[in-house]
Amino acid sequence: MQINSMHESAGIVAGLLKLLSAPNRLLILCHLIESEQCVTDLCELIGMKPPAMSQQLAMLRREGLLSSRRESQTIFYFIADEKVEKLMSFLYETYCKDSTHTSRGNTTRA
Repeated sequence: MQINSMHESAGIVAGLLKLLSAPNRLLILCHLIESEQCVTDLCELIGMKPPAMSQQLAMLRREGLLSSRRESQTIFYFIADEKVEKLMSFLYETYCKDSTHTSRGNTTRA
């Protein structure tokens, strides 16, 4: 990879990681890895009020991470960016899928 291309990619990834650094946006994307969701379901899953959820969803849509489809009166959201879906799948499998497992990396060393 050329150095200019690597610098450009680093800027893109840094912007993505900044978006993902907000816990509520990260939770939204984690739930959307499992399946597409409507606003009402996402609010219940995450514990957010609809106006706050709508604001987060609008930001994720504006940045191209999410897309939506309408079914009658209900709008369903899903991850639109393949690279984001891969990243979130990795994070979900690593940190969320089986939250009852014991973390191997958290041992204390003397």
